[in-house]
Amino acid sequence: MASSYDNDLRLNEMATGDQSGAWGTVTNLNLEIIAEAFGYGTRAIANASTDNITIADGALDADRSMYLKLTGGGQACTVSLLPNTVSKVWLIENATSYTLTFTQGSGANVAVLAGQVKMIATDGAGSGAVVYDLLTDVNLAGTTVMGDIAVGGKVITMTGSSGDTATLTVAADGALAIATTDAAAAAANISITADGTFTATGTTITLDSAGDIILDADGADVIFKDGGTSIGTITNASSDLVIKSNVQDKDILLKGDDGGTEITALSLDMSAGGNALFSGTVTRDLTRGSLDVGNSSGVSAPLAAGGADTVLTSNGTDISWAAAGGAFAGATVTVTANTTLSAAQNGNLVNIAATNEKVISLPAAAAGAFYIFNNDTSHIMYIKPNGSNTINGVIAALSLAPEASGILACGGSTTNWSSVGLTRSLIVAKATTFTNNTVDQGDANQITGTYTPILGSSMLICVGSSTAGANHVGTSGNNYYYRSGAPGGSSYAEKFIASPASSYAYTISGAGSSSKNNNDAATKTTIVAGMTCTRGPGPQSQSSTTANVPGRTGGTATGGTVNFTGGTGATPSATGNTGRNTGGGGAATRAGNGGNGALNAGGGTGGNNASQDTAGAAATAKSSNSYAVPNTTSETYQAGTAFNTTGTVDNRDPLGASPNTFVNIGSANFEIADGIFGSRGGAGGGGYSRQGRGGYITFVEFF
Repeated sequence: MASSYDNDLRLNEMATGDQSGAWGTVTNLNLEIIAEAFGYGTRAIANASTDNITIADGALDADRSMYLKLTGGGQACTVSLLPNTVSKVWLIENATSYTLTFTQGSGANVAVLAGQVKMIATDGAGSGAVVYDLLTDVNLAGTTVMGDIAVGGKVITMTGSSGDTATLTVAADGALAIATTDAAAAAANISITADGTFTATGTTITLDSAGDIILDADGADVIFKDGGTSIGTITNASSDLVIKSNVQDKDILLKGDDGGTEITALSLDMSAGGNALFSGTVTRDLTRGSLDVGNSSGVSAPLAAGGADTVLTSNGTDISWAAAGGAFAGATVTVTANTTLSAAQNGNLVNIAATNEKVISLPAAAAGAFYIFNNDTSHIMYIKPNGSNTINGVIAALSLAPEASGILACGGSTTNWSSVGLTRSLIVAKATTFTNNTVDQGDANQITGTYTPILGSSMLICVGSSTAGANHVGTSGNNYYYRSGAPGGSSYAEKFIASPASSYAYTISGAGSSSKNNNDAATKTTIVAGMTCTRGPGPQSQSSTTANVPGRTGGTATGGTVNFTGGTGATPSATGNTGRNTGGGGAATRAGNGGNGALNAGGGTGGNNASQDTAGAAATAKSSNSYAVPNTTSETYQAGTAFNTTGTVDNRDPLGASPNTFVNIGSANFEIADGIFGSRGGAGGGGYSRQGRGGYITFVEFF
């Protein structure tokens, strides 16, 4: 009986008695064929649209191999697995560059793409045979480790516990959809964890969520980059949200669409310190009439609307509402006595209703302060600045004429008041004289004291004159004095003090003696506030009746704003009694140095010398030496005449009582010091008195 090959591996099935003597050989071949069916084989596919893989009968054949690698080809090819009665499993590796489609009959076929491997099986059903793709609907339980995976289908579905699923679906153009489903309708989350950098690269990446999109960065920064360059950052800084433009001088822009037109609603200019530019109106939810202002914490806060007839005012720190006070300068301050206005009265009408002259003192100047003055009297009123403040740049008072009005305002200055309708004046507030007519018998007979200016004086003038040296009146028994030189005249000084001190100590020497030669008289002085006036000494002793002694020099003055020297006494020019009638030096005054003495004639005062046998003239009123008070342009005062209570001049108490308060130097020509002494000749020495003139100090205070 002949052998047959009707089996899936095409083995030689020997009939009884067949293959006599060769049974072992055939059996061994069958075993090799069986082993081949579990092995690895390779063959080339023809470069044609069809080809056959036919398992040989009873012979070794690579087409039988369980893993069959196909090479060659050159086009897509349909490969028939023959004979069509074989039911077998293959692992087909398509190593060609084209798709290979495997068929066995009219049943289903399986295509293996180029470069892929598939496990297929045939059912050997003859002409209607089917080829199966064995890894379709495969359940891989446990852990499966794979290398590269190429999924030919469009959907990968992963099922978790209780039917929860995650599906990866490939749509047209390679679009990938990832969907998760929670069977309990709870949140089916998707988490991506990367131990490093998570990168999603694409032309456009869209995050489309039916709920919220949350950016949770534990590093505190969400960074926006373009081509690797950091453009902006959103940062958590101690729970503060920080939005930062990272490129130098680049702005932050808030844009929108207004009726189809793109607008920039807000621009933060980083090259200008973050200046904000709004393209539209900036509004805030404020109650009608309220304001948005900065408060003590440096943030804005609403300031509610003020009441009716209120105005917005500032105290230099905060703003607030205050009563408007009606019309301009609606509040009135009535003045009936000397008054110091307060800063709280700023902007008021100051109405003066006094019965005589009054002084109104201003408070410290402040920018924006002003007062309106009305003099409702028949008297001049005076308005003076406070401390170091000025009015129209001058530390002097103003006068307000009777029935007149005016305004004082500070404008932007905090030290100077400016006036409208008021006249600048220097006003004598107080004049006080201290004298020492005590006869000096050669001792240091001086008086000392302290002068205290009145409160608020804006300037002070101190006038001082030394004692004149006295002439000794000789007799026939005292010829040694006849030929002695005449005494020197008294000195004079005057000092302007712009900012008076609280007090001034003074020292004044006594009058010259007619019984002493006064050799020590040059040391006797008038001293105050650094100003010194020394006196000219009297005649010195002369025991001879033949020699003449030179006249004594006058006193000198230092430390004053102006200083003048007393005149020099005359030197005798004859013997005997005639020799003693020699005039002493004239007294210095505000008009100038004292004149020098002459025979039988005393020197003139204030620069006027005596001629032979003629007394020098007195100082000229308002001479060319008239002294302009500092900070004024036209108001002057002079020497030569003095006020006292009787209107006369007393050579022993030259100034008498102080003048009335509020004497205006510019209009009343108030004169400070006398200058008559030494203007007589004959037996007179440095002063009209036989004993010589006493020293004095006068303090004149001004508003």
